[in-house]
Amino acid sequence: MSILVNHETKVLVQGITGHFGASHTRLSLAYGTQIVAGVTPGKGGQVFDTQVPIYDKVSEAMQATGATVSVIFVPASYAADAILEGVQAGLDLVVCITEFIPVQDMIRVKRSMRGSKTRLLGPNCPGLVTPGDGPNSQGGCRIGIAPGYIHKKGHIGVASRSGTLTYEAVWQLTQRGVGQSTCVGIGGDPVNGTSHLDVIKMFNEDPDTHGIIMIGEIGGTSEEEAAAWIKQHCKKPVAGFIAGATAPPGRRMGHAGAIISGGKGTASAKIQAFKDAGIAVAPTPSHIAETLLKLM
Repeated sequence: MSILVNHETKVLVQGITGHFGASHTRLSLAYGTQIVAGVTPGKGGQVFDTQVPIYDKVSEAMQATGATVSVIFVPASYAADAILEGVQAGLDLVVCITEFIPVQDMIRVKRSMRGSKTRLLGPNCPGLVTPGDGPNSQGGCRIGIAPGYIHKKGHIGVASRSGTLTYEAVWQLTQRGVGQSTCVGIGGDPVNGTSHLDVIKMFNEDPDTHGIIMIGEIGGTSEEEAAAWIKQHCKKPVAGFIAGATAPPGRRMGHAGAIISGGKGTASAKIQAFKDAGIAVAPTPSHIAETLLKLM
């Protein structure tokens, strides 16, 4: 099993005709992902790479193909509307890769999503991968920009705010012959959809996930909230890492949400919350996989 997506998931790509969307669509198709439709307003009726039909609207693509998930490669000024189009169409999951979406736009999105059945992953995230078991993990589901070849099918769930550190943890596991159930990048923007806690809860209930890696960074309280829940409810071993230990207060580091403000969101506070919850903390990024495997 896995969480959120698997090899049967039907995916549509919003922004499939742009350079970035097109290149990652090809990589996902090569990985074995069921990309069944593209959406670019004004280009309905065309076909992407002779195999993926393009529609003007998400609702049309869903009706024609049965897609339940979309991935967004749309410029920042249009991305909020692209998310809401997927929400209004009734998609199960919208994965937004786009970065630099204005905070005000995302506040509008979050308000509009209240009561919706749609889950949002991102924005400013690398997406998610459920590895397959064929060559190059073919037969899995790759949605977003993560390098598919580093993944291996297995039983470790990875949840991270950092795309790069997600890849680092996954590659360390794979190099040790340890596979992953699903790897989820939640994104580093201050206003986003799915949180660490949401993903940890799903991994905790997934019988095919036997251990969890949680990677966080300075700014916000997402990691502390997840740690508090893990302490009380999690049935599986968890290892973690917090990036940004040397970041000066008040300065944004990398992600828009990675900023220490008002004495909150510091690396030391998050690390202490992890330790209090029984989460094994990796001292450096290169020790992430090793820390979990020792714990297990």
